[in-house]
Amino acid sequence: MISQIRVLFVLLFATATFAQGVREHTRPGETSDSARLRYRLGDNTKAAGAAVSDTQASDVTLTLNAVSVRPIQTWVRTAGRIDKARKVLTASVPFPEASFVKIGQRARAFSPESKSSMFQAWVTKVVPKEGGINVEVTLSSTGHPDSLNYVIEIVTVRGEFLSIPNEAIIEEGNRRIVYVPRQGGQYVPVEIHTGIQGELYTAVESGLMEGDQVVSFGSFFVDSEYKLKFAAPSTPGNDQPHH
Repeated sequence: MISQIRVLFVLLFATATFAQGVREHTRPGETSDSARLRYRLGDNTKAAGAAVSDTQASDVTLTLNAVSVRPIQTWVRTAGRIDKARKVLTASVPFPEASFVKIGQRARAFSPESKSSMFQAWVTKVVPKEGGINVEVTLSSTGHPDSLNYVIEIVTVRGEFLSIPNEAIIEEGNRRIVYVPRQGGQYVPVEIHTGIQGELYTAVESGLMEGDQVVSFGSFFVDSEYKLKFAAPSTPGNDQPHH
């Protein structure tokens, strides 16, 4: 009897030691992708994710994009007036947007009277003034003969940031959610904190690491599958007040 107790004690000790080793192996300092992911998910996800079959992924053109450092571009929009030659637009841009406008940047312009006709253009002159700048934008072709006023959109680079495609982000109130793939065709939600949002990409301040994969095109389909899978089942009387 005593020998059996000793054997049981040894087995329990070995099991506890192994479990401690597993916990140590999956702490934040671990370099394993799956370990880092489990740590960062925390309480943000269920134990399993939404399962998406290959057929479903093909039907919705499910697309994954890597989290990486990219230049983020934004549009600076202003109104301008064209010269007599119908080639050069003059406009003003106030601060802080003015600080991002540089000679050589791409732009596009259209007349409010003809929004379907978009002109490609470039910034060809920048003149500082109090409170902002005066800017000249040269069209790639001659403007409309009957249009004097144009809407101008200048492409500016705000810097390089760790970022993901805008379409990957699902907004839920004040929360920003993305879906990341796991083994077995599972996709789990991760809450992130974002920074500047550009025309194509949004900066990620926390929640993801460079090299992670996120669902971009098809994220709303995955989100719907996840919510359907983990929707709380309703039973008769659950919505009745208790006294």
